[in-house]
Amino acid sequence: MRLLALALALASAAMGADRTADLPDDRLTPGAIDKTVTRAEVCTAGFSHTRRHTSDALKAAVYAEYGIREHRPGDYEIDHRVPLELGGADVKANLWPESYRSEWSAHLKDQLENAMRRDVCAGRVPLAAAQLVFLGDWIAVYRERHPQ
Repeated sequence: MRLLALALALASAAMGADRTADLPDDRLTPGAIDKTVTRAEVCTAGFSHTRRHTSDALKAAVYAEYGIREHRPGDYEIDHRVPLELGGADVKANLWPESYRSEWSAHLKDQLENAMRRDVCAGRVPLAAAQLVFLGDWIAVYRERHPQ
């Protein structure tokens, strides 16, 4: 089942599958991976906290790029397309305003991020494959892992 989910993510990324508003705009947020990060590092407790340095100015620039002029606390978070906990880079190309209020909210993506990290650390999924999930359609992978 996990291989099918990874295949779905890769296929959607390669074919430009139908995008939903709950996914980042590929033109604005193509994603970025820190190629120096290893599996051992991502499996170290607290690793992602050492990598998180997004300034308020950069967050404001990302909101503006996406046309979000005003928002209330709890509407969005500036999220990393490829999660920091899986070796995503903390750069503008990897940032987007992810909704907390949509059907496919930041909370659901967080669940998938945590599950993918567990799979990587358990040796069930290669780190590069887990990163590709988030460069593709993470919603398809979430659906595959959580069938209705």
